[in-house]
Amino acid sequence: MVDNNKTTQEFSLENYGIKDAKINYQLSSEELHEITVQKGQGVTVNSGALAVNTGEFTGRSPKDRFIVKDDVTQDEVWWGDVNIPFDPAKFDALYAKVVDYLSGKEIFVRDAYACADKSYQLNIRVINELPWSNMFAHNMFLRPTEEELKDFSPEWTVVNAPNFMADPEIDGTRQHNFAILNFKKKIALIGGTGYTGEIKKGIFSALNFILPVNKNTLPMHCSANVGEAGDTAIFFGLSGTGKTTLSADPERKLIGDDEHGWTAENKIFNFEGGCYAKVINLSSEKEPDIYGAIKPGAILENVIIKDGEVDFDDTSITQNTRVSYPIYHINNIKEPSVGENPKNIFFLTADAFGVLPPISKLTPGQAAYHFISGYTAKVAGTEAGITEPVPSFSACFGAPFMPLHPTRYAEMLSHKMQEANVNVWLINTGWTGGPYGIGSRMKLKYTREMISSALEGLLSDVEYQEHPIFGLQMPKTCPNVPNEVLNPRDTWKDKEAYDVKAKELALFFKNNFKKFEEYANEEIMNGGPKA
Repeated sequence: MVDNNKTTQEFSLENYGIKDAKINYQLSSEELHEITVQKGQGVTVNSGALAVNTGEFTGRSPKDRFIVKDDVTQDEVWWGDVNIPFDPAKFDALYAKVVDYLSGKEIFVRDAYACADKSYQLNIRVINELPWSNMFAHNMFLRPTEEELKDFSPEWTVVNAPNFMADPEIDGTRQHNFAILNFKKKIALIGGTGYTGEIKKGIFSALNFILPVNKNTLPMHCSANVGEAGDTAIFFGLSGTGKTTLSADPERKLIGDDEHGWTAENKIFNFEGGCYAKVINLSSEKEPDIYGAIKPGAILENVIIKDGEVDFDDTSITQNTRVSYPIYHINNIKEPSVGENPKNIFFLTADAFGVLPPISKLTPGQAAYHFISGYTAKVAGTEAGITEPVPSFSACFGAPFMPLHPTRYAEMLSHKMQEANVNVWLINTGWTGGPYGIGSRMKLKYTREMISSALEGLLSDVEYQEHPIFGLQMPKTCPNVPNEVLNPRDTWKDKEAYDVKAKELALFFKNNFKKFEEYANEEIMNGGPKA
């Protein structure tokens, strides 16, 4: 183990194969910000935040994410398009090339940990080529105290070299960029991409294997908050569905916005020490918490800056503009980031077909079915070539980060839901009155009212009606929400067109679920659409 009490100049990484490097150990956020600006790798915007450009990659590259296939992973991982196997010998050779590349350079090292519940803590050492990547690690992972650093022993290592390019023919990668997990050696090796999300998602993917296999804990791609009565709410949802926005509630304390574990002791804990939020079309009126968090210590990615001001509506670099900030930039947080007594789970979807109800209550079978499906829809313009709404299914609302078969997670969730007697709700934050291009986006204030009513138990005694095709239970009334909004068919002028579109979406669900049918029990199968 490296002695962390040494000065930066004496600190050695030779046991990782990195030689003669100038090592900056455990620098503060302010120091890393200053170095980034000095090196011409970023600028300070008027709010005091750092703005950087991540280069060629402005998002994750799922086809370039690999898992080393060895005796630890061979029989546990669900191999395929999501979890692509990588040869152990090729990993060793590529790792040797990366650490040789980092040798002799100025690099940035940080000790941190994941999992706010100390019983599940995972110690991490992050080795970065770039100062702002190390600042991202400071923001996103949990920060040890000076006292904790004295005896710190890293279990996992992240080696991150954005400017190292792999040679696919020699190195076994698909192209020059790569993100590879080695569970036997406990290394996340990332190269050829400056997109910082690969660092955070590498450790998230590792925990999605470690926690269920070794710790009887369900890992979840979700946000979570807790009310004054100590009741925890969990929000699942893919990008663009409102997971970060809806969990930032002034009436409730935020546990975390993206990655959590649900333990056998019925506790919910945050994996992270920060938030990584989208900032497309951000405004202080719509999302005051996130807007207010963009200050010194925050890192903006791939935004357009005009005279020091960020133009949040300008997507000329990417739709996936982001900010990372430590969780303490949000005022209303739970400390430590651990909640108990989960009472409500919300599955968020942005249905661009305008079919699903804005709120519906799910049976356990429906909950498992919709969890395994992980539905949302991409709208025109979000990706090249998309001119009509396209259904997007991501198992467990996080397939790219789930090394095990989705039904493993769904069975754990189903068991925990029934054990804790939680209510499960499907929330459509997408379109109403017609599909994208005809209808309009569900008003955020209505969605917030529906969620608040569910959390406060105000939907327990109201009358429900069943959706004719999806079988979902839709409340007929909800405080502060017009009744006509609650049944999506009522919001369409052309009712027959609605029926056609609903059957079309039901067919997408059924076709997507075919790959899970042999693993799903009768209750889960009955949770799908009827059409």
